Amino acid sequence: MKKKKTRILIVDDDKSICRTLSLFLERKGYETDTAYTGKEAIEKSKTEVYNVALLDIKLPDIEGTKLLVTMRETTPKMVKIMITGYPSLGNVIQSLKWGSEDYMMKPIDPKELVKVIEEKLQEQEEAEIMTEEKIRGFIETRTQKLLQAAPVHTE
Repeated sequence: MKKKKTRILIVDDDKSICRTLSLFLERKGYETDTAYTGKEAIEKSKTEVYNVALLDIKLPDIEGTKLLVTMRETTPKMVKIMITGYPSLGNVIQSLKWGSEDYMMKPIDPKELVKVIEEKLQEQEEAEIMTEEKIRGFIETRTQKLLQAAPVHTE
């Protein structure tokens, strides 16, 4: 079975940044989509499945940190990486507190971006495997307890 391509939503009001990141990420084998406003990003994330979102802090209609909270509610499993040309300690703290997996400053080093995306996707995959193993272990333990507690019928 062929593995599906990783889908990335790039949210930035600067169209040249979106184009540049899209071209680079597509050459690296990712599938990309873009949104230039927070509203557009929210609508796309409700109808499409993305593995990763790159969210600019400064958007024309919403702060990136507020968009982060909204997208966390609509698509909690999507890896969210904040990008900004206006770095501040407050933005970093808010972003990480509200669910961003990472925070990068513009200009973005494309190679560093790919490295971060791959690391975060790997961490997410490992967490899902651990969750599946915990559920499997719980079911096995619970089944054994139920079997042990079941009355034995002999005739």
